Amino acid sequence: MIRRRAGRAALVAVLLAAGGLLVTGALRDTLTYYRTPAEVLDQPAATGGGRIRLGGDVVPGSLRHDGDLVVFRLAADGHEITVRQRGVPPDTFREGEGAVVEGTLGADGVFHSDHVVVRHGNEYRPSTGPAGPVDAR
Repeated sequence: MIRRRAGRAALVAVLLAAGGLLVTGALRDTLTYYRTPAEVLDQPAATGGGRIRLGGDVVPGSLRHDGDLVVFRLAADGHEITVRQRGVPPDTFREGEGAVVEGTLGADGVFHSDHVVVRHGNEYRPSTGPAGPVDAR
């Protein structure tokens, strides 16, 4: 009886551990970690010349389009980095909004990006028309 109970407890422990590993593995692909401009500027060697994610707010007045090249600055905590993005950013990409870019930091201190993701808050605000919010009754 005691052996049977110990065996069941061991089986439950193994199943819980396996389930935890599966959940952790699934979440790893959905999380997006990024560095702030301050972290990148303070420790450029930490990037190792490899690909990193850089996050911040697009500085108002910094967005310029030149063919398929988009140049803007990302800022966070009083630090800014110039970003050169090849390709068209998402439609929701705007000045003053948060963004995460993926790419490499050049020796000149300019971040060369090939992918932009627009950050957004978790708050939903319905659009307001001339008469105020739409009543969906």
